[in-house]
Amino acid sequence: MVSPRFVYSLYESRLQKRLPKEDLPNHIGLIHDGHRRYARRENLLSYEVSYKIGMVRFKECLSWCDELGISYVTSWLLSRENLLRSEEELETYFVVLNELFEELIIDDLVDNFKIQFIGSTDLLPDYLKETITRLQEVRGGGEKTLTIALGYGGRQEIIDAIKSLVIENKGKDPEGLVEEINDEQVREHLYLPDAPDVDLVIRTSGESRLSGFLLWQSTYSEFVFQDVYWPEFRKIDFLRCLREYTQRERRFGK
Repeated sequence: MVSPRFVYSLYESRLQKRLPKEDLPNHIGLIHDGHRRYARRENLLSYEVSYKIGMVRFKECLSWCDELGISYVTSWLLSRENLLRSEEELETYFVVLNELFEELIIDDLVDNFKIQFIGSTDLLPDYLKETITRLQEVRGGGEKTLTIALGYGGRQEIIDAIKSLVIENKGKDPEGLVEEINDEQVREHLYLPDAPDVDLVIRTSGESRLSGFLLWQSTYSEFVFQDVYWPEFRKIDFLRCLREYTQRERRFGK
């Protein structure tokens, strides 16, 4: 009897070979949703178990992106709204994140990635902030870029960009400043001024909304909403997302 794993492997290989490389996205945004619902469905002992499984999937997904030559990956691992959860639940998640970041410091999986963070990282525990600092120092170079969004909110990013722009132009005539402000000036004050706009946003767990993810940068993004929870997200699911993306006609509002 042929094993399901073997069949999936053949299907994955076939899918990947048929993807037109020239049409693959340059920048992918990932919303890793569904850890808690997965834990409840599977009757896991705690959310910590599903979080750890999710981080394994996170690293696997990075390897898939690297293999396919995707240059920019932005992963939303914690929203500003998530910070309103109970202290006990947050601490569990923070510990798992810290373990992940410590692994990324030494893991050759991310040798090709520069790693950077966006969001309100100042609201995170000190030990997590220290690990983030070390990770960015060690992984400060690479031909590809991994951006991890922690304590991130799209509205807050735009608010911060406008504040920064106003402060930079302090002393200018307000009416003149209003007339001068344009898309490019605002973009220069976003968290990722040098990153290209997101081509494809993938969200797992069946939720069909952005929830504020990269609002400015995703204006002309394509969206694929997967029904599976992030801890069960497979390479075959990822390849299907890419296949759907390559089959779409991008018009950029035209």
